[in-house]
Parts: sequence; C-alpha cells; structure tokens
Amino acid sequence: MKPFILKTQNSQSRNTLCGFTLMETVIAILVLAVLLTGFLAVFTPAAQGIRRSISTQQADRLNATLQKDMSTLREGETIAGVTTGFDKAFTWIKEGNQPAKAIFIYQYRGNKNLPPRTDGTMQPMKSIDGKPGIDYVTQTASRRANDTALYQDLDAIVGPLFYVIPTQLVYDTTANELVLGNIGTIKNPDGSLAANPSNFTEAVITFSADFHMAPAVAENYLKGSVFAEKFNAAAATNSTIKPVFIRNLAVRR
Repeated sequence: MKPFILKTQNSQSRNTLCGFTLMETVIAILVLAVLLTGFLAVFTPAAQGIRRSISTQQADRLNATLQKDMSTLREGETIAGVTTGFDKAFTWIKEGNQPAKAIFIYQYRGNKNLPPRTDGTMQPMKSIDGKPGIDYVTQTASRRANDTALYQDLDAIVGPLFYVIPTQLVYDTTANELVLGNIGTIKNPDGSLAANPSNFTEAVITFSADFHMAPAVAENYLKGSVFAEKFNAAAATNSTIKPVFIRNLAVRR
C-alpha cells in the first residue's frame, strides 16, 4: 500500500493564478476615463442642442397662448372694471406682481367626451382614460391664481406649471430704447401712472414676461405662504432668481 502524499503548489505557481495587478487596473481606468471624456465632448453639445430646441418650441407655444388669453375676454368671465380684452390685459399686467393674482400657464388634458365649461374651455381629464386625440387632447391655457378653473386643471396638467411675472416696457428718451419699468405699475408716455385702462393714453402696452417654473403642482402650495414668498422673491427688484425664459410681448386695444 502506497503512503498518501499531499502535494502543494509552490509560491511561483500560486502567483500565476492571481488577477490583474494594481498597475494594470490603474492603466485600464485611465484608458476608460479618456474614452468617456471624448464621448462626452462629442455628444453632450448635441444633446444640449436638442433640449434647447424642444424648450424653444414649448416657449413659443406658451408665449402665444399667454398673449392670446390675456387679451381675450372669455364668455362669462368677470373682472372688476374690465369690459374688453385690452382691459383684461391691462389688469393682468398691472396686478401681475401679486401672488394671489399670479398668472399661470400650463398644458393639460382636455376631455373631448364632456361638454365645455361655461367659458368655452375643455374640461380636464384628471386620469388618462382613453386614447390621445380621440378621447382627450392636450390644451395650453393661462389663468390667474384666483381662477377656480386653474385648480380644476391641476391633476390633468401635462409637463411643468409656469408662473409669469409681467413688467411694462417704457421708453427711455436718454437711452433711446425700451427699458423695464416697475413691476405692478403701468405708465403713460409722459411718465404719469395709469391707474386703470381708461387712464392709459396709448393704444399698445409693451411688456416683458418672465416665465418661472413652479416647483410643485398642488392647490395648497399655490395658495400657501411658501409660494407667495418664492413669487415675491422672483418679482423683487434686482432679484437673483433667474426665469426659465423671457419674452417681450405687446397687447393692443
């Protein structure tokens, strides 16, 4: 009977079974970093360009809706001292510095299977029931914070909710150009304040609209003190809060 002999590997054979060395791992990481840097340098500008293009399209759509809605007096819409679309635009611009009357603009799902609201707009589809284009369509709307229809639409909003801070553009004779006036006021060309539409002597109001994105889409938030503080900070003179985008607009009598 042969005796049992336990065979062991020497140190040299054990070393041949080890993985990558530290130096090999470091070199591989460096190579990967160089490749990723080149990839990001090529594709990041292209991706940013696509995002800017989409944002521009959305901004133009929101801008057109705001200009149309704020100068159109809907059926059944009642605002103190307002009898025309121009009166409405004047009031929205003048009161645009008040959180309780802030201007909101958004897209929402409009229900095609329900009759329109009294102001002619589509009722919201709060849950997606049906097919797009057949049972519901995406609508763009602008409403103020004191409009009950705004809160009816919240659960049907598609995408972000924006609030708009308007400021009249006044002519600066020294600079020979239009410059920002004071938020919450509308002036005549002679510098006098126009307290109401009948006091405004011009046929056109030019203004700048700052579009800010609301961080939350909830009635309690929009009616609460947190939003009011954020709104006031954005509307303050020399505010450091930058809008998502800015558009210069005009409304005519």
